[in-house]
Amino acid sequence: MSDIKVIIPAFNEADSIAHVINELPSSVSEVIVINNNSSDDTVKNARSAGATVLTELKMGYGYACLCGLNYVASQSKHPDIIVFIDGDYSDYPEELDKVVAPILNDNLDFVVGARKRSLREEGSMTPQQVFGNWLATFLMRLFFGAKFTDLGPFRAIKYEKLNELNMEDKTYGWTVEMQLKVLKKKMTYTEVPVRYKRRIGVSKVSGTVKGSIFAGIKILGWIFKYSIK
Repeated sequence: MSDIKVIIPAFNEADSIAHVINELPSSVSEVIVINNNSSDDTVKNARSAGATVLTELKMGYGYACLCGLNYVASQSKHPDIIVFIDGDYSDYPEELDKVVAPILNDNLDFVVGARKRSLREEGSMTPQQVFGNWLATFLMRLFFGAKFTDLGPFRAIKYEKLNELNMEDKTYGWTVEMQLKVLKKKMTYTEVPVRYKRRIGVSKVSGTVKGSIFAGIKILGWIFKYSIK
């Protein structure tokens, strides 16, 4: 049986984090929540739900993910697969087995849980998220011949392949950096349609003008950086 670990960056997700952890399937060996300066009960609720909780004081989605990966790297036994999922309960954690299936069954390297329009709850993605995803994936198709349709945060990757990516983005560009590096290194990948619902609480990225602007700049910056290499 493959060893699967889940990494969940979390900033003030006290109302949602336990739901995410409790609904992950039994195929997961460890759930790692990275507390990114939460001021609520995120840490308490994550621990009560059975997760390993780490703290990353530097604010940023990428910082939190890298903290989780450093923890995994320090363990004596490394997992076969790493899954990333948000802590806001917008994804359906029970669909994890569906997301990792192409890795387990078809030996693919990387899978994105694609938030297909027909499977999204109305209002679950803001207009700027929808447009940003369309623009980013359009540019990836244009420059790299990619088949991605989404930058969805619910994703799975072989641990050894993730290490080869040498991830470095500290903030909003983490997801697109991963997909671009998968393309550049010619790793095998696919998308799996997943359901998506309104998150609990307010998004720290798409829920603010500042967050949306900085996320857009980061995403486009990574794409153009790789398009001229």
